Amino acid sequence: MAKILAVDDSASMRQMVSFTLKGAGHQVCEASDGVEALSLAKAESGVDLVISDINMPNMDGISLIKELRQLPEYKFTPILMLTTESGVDKKSEGKAAGATGWIVKPFNPDQLLATIGKVL
Repeated sequence: MAKILAVDDSASMRQMVSFTLKGAGHQVCEASDGVEALSLAKAESGVDLVISDINMPNMDGISLIKELRQLPEYKFTPILMLTTESGVDKKSEGKAAGATGWIVKPFNPDQLLATIGKVL
């Protein structure tokens, strides 16, 4: 199973994502914003996938993607955006930054796991 970094400023959303992923046998580490996620990503080795919100304090999800893509170990790591943002402009911005995929909240656990299965 995969090691997944879940990033969201909402503790309840992190809990729901973590519960879903752990229930499918994945290992999960959590961060509450982009700054914490970037620090964790640098400290943790072997992260197979990053799932991140867009709107967060300190560092948003788009900036996090840009920072992660600068790191050699995250150049090709799948990064999924899990966000309330569904506009074409935001999706284009995310794709240009290096996002692998986009899931709009509220998420369906089966949809999340199916999407993860496609990108891993």
